[in-house]
Amino acid sequence: MTRTLPMTEPTTGMPDRVTIYEVGPRDGLQNEKSVVPTPVKAEFVRRLLAAGLGTVELTSFVPQRWVPQLGDAEELLDLLGEDGVGQQRPVLVPNERGLDRALEKGVTSVAIFGSATETFAQKNLNRSVAESVEMFAPVVKRSLDAGAWVRAYVSMCFGDPWEGPVPVEQVVDACSRLMDLGCDQLSLGDTIGVGTSGHVLRLLDALDEAGIGMEQVAVHFHDTYGQALANTLTAIRRGVRVVDASTGGLGGCPYARSATGNLATEDLVWALDGLGIEHGADLDALVATSTWMAEQLGRPAPSRVVTALAGD
Repeated sequence: MTRTLPMTEPTTGMPDRVTIYEVGPRDGLQNEKSVVPTPVKAEFVRRLLAAGLGTVELTSFVPQRWVPQLGDAEELLDLLGEDGVGQQRPVLVPNERGLDRALEKGVTSVAIFGSATETFAQKNLNRSVAESVEMFAPVVKRSLDAGAWVRAYVSMCFGDPWEGPVPVEQVVDACSRLMDLGCDQLSLGDTIGVGTSGHVLRLLDALDEAGIGMEQVAVHFHDTYGQALANTLTAIRRGVRVVDASTGGLGGCPYARSATGNLATEDLVWALDGLGIEHGADLDALVATSTWMAEQLGRPAPSRVVTALAGD
């Protein structure tokens, strides 16, 4: 049986190409209760690369007591060898010690992670927003001095489970503080998945007005209320060209229980294919990878496209 394909119908206001920033091995797995064996993680990364994904975020150099799932960062990079190095293989670093560990392994692409709200900053980093920026300042400077590429994540950009709706101006302020450190890219996190299209447009407009152009912005939507893909397409139409996604729709946040899985890479690819937007990924290979990983985790992949196509 021939696999169903989306009919390609380009529409005005959309780009020719979008970059998929794959977060499955890090954000996708970090909330799994059972620790995934390191060789399985390495194989996951290799399958993602073989599927045509150019940028794959590998792991995080956080203390193991913070996120046990990611306590094997050095071992994972050792197993990956050449597949685990380069600007398109970013890792998260929480502080200078994490940066030291990453640089010792030859990492040349790092990400820091801040918050738009005080409560989540305290729960995630045990610091205020201002204190976290102070902590990240030497991390960014040392990374740039070492020739590394730096991304800044900002969590809770659309809502916070403790504080509720987050004012756009507050988000812009938090983003500006981190970008003023010299970061190359900003990823806007809808950590608990409450954003809607109008909210996305308002925030992107406000960032643009504050001097953070769309060429510097990526979007990172969780699909708690089924809005991740709609929000992503809204951001792409507004000028965003980098989209975070997780193969199979895996994901969550260990510090925010209401955070469910990320936008599934397969669901994003299906939509981009339908719009005639280039992305470089092979959908069949992604579906096969998600099916394989679901077997490793012992449960079905959340992705709707994987569910629809895995049996074809």
